[in-house]
Formats: sequence, C-alpha cells, structure tokens
Amino acid sequence: MAAVEEAFMEAVEEGLKLSKRLYFGKDRSVAPPKPPPSMSKNPSFYLPTAPMVYAVITDPGIVDNPDIPSYQPYVYGRCDPPALIPLQMNSVSMEVDCYLDTVFVRVSGQWRVHCVMGSKVCDCRLAVPMGEQGSILGVEIDVPKKSYRTQLVSREDEKDEEASGGDDGGFLRPDIFFLTIPQVDGGSNLNITISWSQKLLYHDGEFSLSVPFCFPEYVNPASKKIPRKEKMQLNVHPGDGSEVLCKTISHPLKERKRQVDSLSFKYESDVLSWSNTDFSFSYSSPSIEDTDQREMFCVHLLPGIQQGKKVFARNIIYVVDISSSMQGRPLEATKKSLGAALSELTPEDMFNIIAFNATTFPFSSSIKHANLETIERAIQWMDDTLLVGDGTEISLALDKAMEMLSDTQKSLPMIFLITDGSVEDERRICKVAKSRLSNTKAISPRIHTFGIGKYCSFLPCGIDGALGIYCNHYFLRMLAMIGQGHYEAAYNADSIESRLQKLITTASSTVFTNITFDTLDEHDNAEVHPINVPDLSSQSPLTISGRYSGKFPEVFKARGIIADMTCYELNLKVYKSKAIPLDKILALQQITMCTSEAWFLEDKQLETKVAKLSNQNGIVSEYTSMAIFMTETLNKEVEVIAKQKKTPNKGEAEKTDPKPKKLKVLRNIGIGFGNKKATAENIPPGMFKGQ
Repeated sequence: MAAVEEAFMEAVEEGLKLSKRLYFGKDRSVAPPKPPPSMSKNPSFYLPTAPMVYAVITDPGIVDNPDIPSYQPYVYGRCDPPALIPLQMNSVSMEVDCYLDTVFVRVSGQWRVHCVMGSKVCDCRLAVPMGEQGSILGVEIDVPKKSYRTQLVSREDEKDEEASGGDDGGFLRPDIFFLTIPQVDGGSNLNITISWSQKLLYHDGEFSLSVPFCFPEYVNPASKKIPRKEKMQLNVHPGDGSEVLCKTISHPLKERKRQVDSLSFKYESDVLSWSNTDFSFSYSSPSIEDTDQREMFCVHLLPGIQQGKKVFARNIIYVVDISSSMQGRPLEATKKSLGAALSELTPEDMFNIIAFNATTFPFSSSIKHANLETIERAIQWMDDTLLVGDGTEISLALDKAMEMLSDTQKSLPMIFLITDGSVEDERRICKVAKSRLSNTKAISPRIHTFGIGKYCSFLPCGIDGALGIYCNHYFLRMLAMIGQGHYEAAYNADSIESRLQKLITTASSTVFTNITFDTLDEHDNAEVHPINVPDLSSQSPLTISGRYSGKFPEVFKARGIIADMTCYELNLKVYKSKAIPLDKILALQQITMCTSEAWFLEDKQLETKVAKLSNQNGIVSEYTSMAIFMTETLNKEVEVIAKQKKTPNKGEAEKTDPKPKKLKVLRNIGIGFGNKKATAENIPPGMFKGQ
C-alpha cells in the first residue's frame, strides 16, 4: 500500500480517537459513533468508500460538541500531522446517467461540523472515491456566508497565481479525489455536490456498473431523532433504440419510466442508517450499436456472447521491464500475473518472454509452443532470471520482439510491453514501430502496453519528494494506438495483478481484427479516434468516434478478419439521436488520445485543442489546471435591506452580486509525461512501501 494511503488512514484513525471527547447528552436515543474493533478492520478500512468529508484538526483543544459542551480538560500540544475526524452526514442523493459505455454520477449531500466548538474554525477535507476509470468533473460547496466551486483554467491563466500546497487538492490515489475547504465554522453545515464520470464494465454480453456508495457507520448522525433522507435515481440510455434488460440491482429502486430506448429508476426513503453497500447495476442490450449526432459520430461495437465460438491462435511475446525501480512488489506482481497468463494459453498458442534493463534477457531465441512442459520451464525461468538491474532499454527488447513476430501466419501476433519507466528515445520508438507495422502485409503485431505508477499529488505528513513511479503513460498509450492494441495502467502496487490480468485477458480474447470502415475511409473530412482501429475483444466493447462534415452515410459497413482467418463483413445500423450527448460522452476519450498525439508530434495546436476540450467539458487535462473559486454571500439581514433599496436613478451604478474570486489553483493533477531523470537513476518507487 502507498505511504500516502497509510498516512491518510492513520490520520482518520487518530481523528476517531479524538472524537471520543464528544459529549452527546444523556438521552438514550443519542449515542456517539463508534469505530469498529481492531480485529474487524481490513488494511484499507479507513480509506473512503463513498463521498466523505473530514474535519482537519491541528489543535485537539477545539474538538467538542458545538451544541453541548463537554467541559473536558484542555488538551495541550498539536496534532502533527493533522487528524481527520469524519463528519456526520445529514442527507445524501445520487443521480446516475448511463450512455453507451460511459456513466455520469452526481452526488449531493449535507455534512455537519459536529466535532468543533461553535466559536472555532477548522479546514474540512472532501474525499471522493470513483469507479472504473473515474474522472472528476467538478465540485460545488456552500457553507455559511461563502460558496466554492472548481473550474478548469488554462496554464496561461495560472502563471501569476500562487501554487497551492499538496494538501489543498488532488488525488490521494488515482481513484480518490480530494479537496480542502478552508476555515469552516464549528457546528455549521456544508452542502456539497460532486460530479464525475466513469466507465461501465462489460462481460458475457452484460454491462455492469459499480459506484462507491458504502458509508461507514460513524458518519450516521449521533442523534437518532434527526431524519435521514436517502435518494437515488438511475437513467439508462443504450444509444441505439434497443431494449434495456435489467439483470441485477443493489438498492431497492423502483422502475419509474420505461421506453424502447431508455429505462429510469428512482428511490427515496427515510432510513435508519446510510447505504452500507456500493451502488451496483447490470443490464444487457443487443450487440451492435452505432449512433450519429450532428457533426459527431460514434461507432459502438459489442461482441455479444462468445461462448463456444472459435478463438484466434496467438503468438505472444511478453516484454518485461526488470530495471532497478521494479524491485519488490511491482516485479513480483508482474511475474505472478504472467504465470497466470501462461497457464491460460492453449497448445495452439506460441509464446516467448523478453526481460530487459540495460540489456535483454530472452527466455528463448524463438517463440515456443505453449505446452505444459514449456510453460513450467518459463515460470521457473522467471523466478531464476527476472532479477533487477540498472538501465531501461525499451527499444532493444521491443525490436527483438517485433523481429520474432515478423513472419507470423495464421495466428494473431501480440506484444505485451510492461514498464514503470520513461526513456529519452520514446518518440523514436513510436516512429520505428509505426514504420515497421505499416510495412507488414498480413496481420501486424498488436502492441499492448501496461504502465506502472503515477506521481501522487497528496503529500501529507512531511512526506518528501515524488511518490510515484516515473512512467510516461502518454507514450505507452500512443504506442498502443500505433500498434492497434490496448493500454492499461496500475497506479499502486495492490492493483498491478488485477489490472495486468485484465489487459492480457482483454487482448487475448480478440474476436474481430483488422477492422476497417469503408465509408469512413472514403470520407475526406472525417476525423477518427483512435487513429488506428483496435481489435474487438469478447471482453470489452469497442468505441470509435470522431467528427465529419457534410452528410453522414446511410450505409455503414465494418470489414475485418475473424478467428478462422476469413474475411467478415458487418452491416451497421445508423441510428440518429438527439438524446445522447455525444460531445460529453466522448470528451474524455478524445482528450486522452489527442494529448498522446500532441506529445508524440510535439504539436502546440493539438495542445490548444485539448485545453479547449478540457475547459468546455470540465475534464482535467495536462494543459489545464483546476482552480477553486470562492463567492462571499450576504447574510439574510443584509440581503433584506438590499432588496428594500430603491432602484438606482439613471446614471447611478447599480450594485451587482458578488463576483467569484479565484482562491487558489491546485497543483497539476494530471498524470504527467514521466520522469526520465528518475528512470535513468533507477530511483526506487516511493509509492510502494517496504521495498
């Protein structure tokens, strides 16, 4: 587990200990929240599993019930690092909108600073866990006399701004966003609305959704007399007019509206305690979708259920980074994942492993048949040979892999590149791969990439330095785009095995390859993302998007190769809809892909385009930053007096509402473009403890 996560959990545990000072009266219906026994805690117990707000306590002497003083002895000293006391939540509502494979989540809640004297103030910290590939969209906060909101600003706009500290906002880890709200009065309420997007998962013909919505018991209001209202709404729009078939749902939502192409559920109730399980939902829909809206288009292919169907024979080479920075859990988790992947190969498959640091270490001089004996030798070879050393020469290993697969016939050639580093010749590697793959006559090798680590912007407790690993994820994404492959990442040690196995399973389950769309190829002004169409996997839908000018074709066909190596043609239905917000759904995909292209081409115009897309859609990018704006609101008495004033005479300046003031700009919360210096020096990753 990352050191920053442990520091956060220790701060919460300390906060819960401090909250024992709170006195809630003698009424039997009132009881203070209790943390669970230590024996029942799992390693991640104090990490947020739903949107949470914490009081940031540096002075323990201010901790008290603002309504009923406890008159306990004064506590001397300070909390260093600050303790985090989870605030009690008075209400919560959630609205979820599903479009194609994208989900938009909006959560609103009210939290009370129940643990600080009414005459004192403290900072409060919002923490928002998100689901699969979550991306924060915005936060709005109302406190007495002030309101705050986040807004993306271009890097040009922030040049004169003072940089924020690490505790002001950013990511505790890639799926947990946090933001600090300054100087909130004890006993006051915070009304907060958070918006983010995430992805639906797909398996065996079903889409599934999981939204973090499991609240710990200690956020329930201490007084059982306070009403607790919980609201949820779910809207599903598959996008092609097909029927939605509900499979499972975690909460007692009732169907409110059903149309041919949409489904709506709603739930509202007074509850004794808040939701103690994540919100989950699954549904099925017909297997092929395509939609067109004005000057944007989206091709959405679903593989359907593939059980019993023939699969491609595969020639696979695993290219594994064994530089010094991979030492410990990253390398051990990688070897374990590769061992599991090898055990899934069939006798028709062939494979090889190439490890690299300053030089290369191949398992074999050529690819080998995946029989039981060879797989056992390969697993033993990994245990004996995959030992870390200095250097990160990706190009040498990648060139060898591509050379071994150059004459592949009647099989699907694949390369899996696994690394945690950033190197000087990344653009050259992409250019060489692009040149070699464009000259391949048959099915070219698919390049699938896996990056480990990310710079962490949350630096509490005096933890110094870059805590992430130094991988350039945009290089890996670009290389995968060139190689018509898939890209995946693990940003902490605990997720390496699951994310790497997901990548290998998805890529190894290809059912439709060498995909082309004849009509798009003939359209001169079509802009398509990604630049090369990846293969369709039975484990994941395929989304191709872009823009066009003129009339969109009425006839749309996809051609490609299926597992028996014969050509196959799909007739796609063109579905026109104004109900599907394509610009919003596709914005994140376009931003990440255009950022990869801008990095590769060193194109300032593309950078500007990404910044515009980022600002228009409220999605964080490498070329924008998130700023916090504060608006001071009038109290009720001043507001009444202002309304009673006469309308100003002609020529008099009319008073306007207070304008938002830019409070601070958060430090860059993007993933960055890697750290070549740290990679070259083989600095061990600070994000992995105990290495």
